[in-house]
Amino acid sequence: MPDRNTVPAVLRDLRAVDGALYAAVAATPTPALDRALRLLSHAADHSKISFGVAAGLALLPGRRPRRAALAGVVSVGLASAAANLFGKRMVRRHRPDREDAQVAVARHVPMPESASFPSGHTASATAFATAVGVVLPPAAFPLGSLAVAVGYSRVHTGVHYPGDVAAGAVLGFAAAAVSLGVVRRLG
Repeated sequence: MPDRNTVPAVLRDLRAVDGALYAAVAATPTPALDRALRLLSHAADHSKISFGVAAGLALLPGRRPRRAALAGVVSVGLASAAANLFGKRMVRRHRPDREDAQVAVARHVPMPESASFPSGHTASATAFATAVGVVLPPAAFPLGSLAVAVGYSRVHTGVHYPGDVAAGAVLGFAAAAVSLGVVRRLG
């Protein structure tokens, strides 16, 4: 059994790695990506992308696309509630200091006032991509890629640490699993 100093030491090391990854992203010049990732991060606010895709799926013929849309929307609701009503209030991690890390101003999106951990954008995007991808497999890769890009955009724009994004993704997978169970029970 590990001694009681092991857990704090591991957490300290993980915070150090998280901070180093954040600093590395901030220090890497990427002028060709900055605008696109800033726009993507903003477009993902309030799950606008996911809800737009869900609306499109709901308009397609057949039961499967509508079922995928329903599973996706339910999963976004669950992920968003878990991240914003519980996760952020329990952990209360401060947002990164973009100025200290010298994140390029061209990358900036408005700094949210909520806590940093977990990333709600990532949780919702991952939940949507996972739930829709399970019900409608051809959508899995494009939506999964989009969710990864949304998560990375939150680090790139300086508003989240990589660990916040990783936790958001795990939360998103869990929300999708619950959503799929709910939708399956509905018939």
